[in-house]
Amino acid sequence: MFTPHTPQEIEEMLREIGVDTIEDLFEKVPAEHRFPELDLPEGLSEMEVASELREIASANASADDFVSFLGAGAYNHYIPAAVDMILRRGEFYTAYTPYQPEVSQGTLQAIFEFQSLMTELTGMDVSNASHYDGATATAEAANLAYHFFRGKRKKILVSRSVHPHYRQTLRTYMQGLDDVQVLGDEPAANDPARLLTLIDTETALVIVQYPDFFGRINDYTKIVEAAHSHGALVAFVFNPTALGLLKPPGEFGADIAVGDGQPLGIPLSYGGPYLGIFTVKDKYVRKLAGRLVGETVDEEGQRAYVLTLTAREQHIRREKSTSNICTNQGLMALAATVYLSLLGKEGFKRVADLCYQKAHYAAAEITKLDGYELAFPDTPFFHEFVVRTPKPVSMLNLHLQEHWILGGYDLSQDYPELANQMLVAVTEKLSKQDIDEFVAVLNEVAHE
Repeated sequence: MFTPHTPQEIEEMLREIGVDTIEDLFEKVPAEHRFPELDLPEGLSEMEVASELREIASANASADDFVSFLGAGAYNHYIPAAVDMILRRGEFYTAYTPYQPEVSQGTLQAIFEFQSLMTELTGMDVSNASHYDGATATAEAANLAYHFFRGKRKKILVSRSVHPHYRQTLRTYMQGLDDVQVLGDEPAANDPARLLTLIDTETALVIVQYPDFFGRINDYTKIVEAAHSHGALVAFVFNPTALGLLKPPGEFGADIAVGDGQPLGIPLSYGGPYLGIFTVKDKYVRKLAGRLVGETVDEEGQRAYVLTLTAREQHIRREKSTSNICTNQGLMALAATVYLSLLGKEGFKRVADLCYQKAHYAAAEITKLDGYELAFPDTPFFHEFVVRTPKPVSMLNLHLQEHWILGGYDLSQDYPELANQMLVAVTEKLSKQDIDEFVAVLNEVAHE
């Protein structure tokens, strides 16, 4: 056991308090409750504890043990070894919130580089740094729109093809705002064009996903035009890897573009921590939640970085703040920055292209099987696609696990109308052999 105080320091503190012993501090606590006997096992040495923890951990299997076709918002991409090596540097690993720029230039510059990369990736003007994950970033987009219109517009439209967890988080956030309606994601509303009929002058924000939760690549030009014609804002929820190939949200005229940075060098890690990306056009920067780092010069004319455009309400007058989010997910933002810097533009495009090509190969092979077909055959997709299956997805996945394969996501868990439909994800890590084995097992189980 480690105690930070010496006997002399303890004696000095007790004397100052006016008691003789530490036990005297607890005199008013009934004796039977003062220092109860705890039924604890005998202590173990560090070596014994390490051995026991390894044994417990061995009961778990990770995506390194399985061949994974599971996505639905968290993806098993390859992470270069240099990402983790840089994250573990003490300067970053133990860095505190960079309120004091004179001692935080390294952290501030890393955040500034992250922001620069995010704006280049999305085609937007400004990026913050950052949010907890894609779900909170999506909810904060609605927060921004509500406060931009000073609460006068009460309608938030969200497509049913936005990630179900994101929609749940959005609804949780909006509970605290007066009379806000979250509409557009009712059952049987998977067609994004459905939103067009709901946009009016009461609409504050329209939220779409790109590619959507089902992997589909939709052209949202008409939705953006309709929203803007009614004075509403539009937010894109994007997959960052897809932007290696696809037209960025900024070129659609999106006002806000948010997403989860997990595909950018962040491991699956049982669901987190992840990284919420949040980018906007210039005119909304004053309503931007989270931290924003700016580049300037110091009194000697040297380049320097500082937190900028942050309202005092965010930190002090919290009852007047538009958001109380208080993290920048600094290590995760650094991971994304290192990942993108290592790959470079061409490397990042190559990763996206491999995901695209391998997913389309997998889809073509699966649809050759009796009983399997694409649910959306006429809509282009990136690296996820929906397959109609001859048997319940849960049954297929149990069989696949026996072959050390993680099957796709059972969509009936969140979309009851999509029974026997599997969302399959393919990343650059999967080989042709992996895909062929997956297809073979799907064929095997269909004929059992």
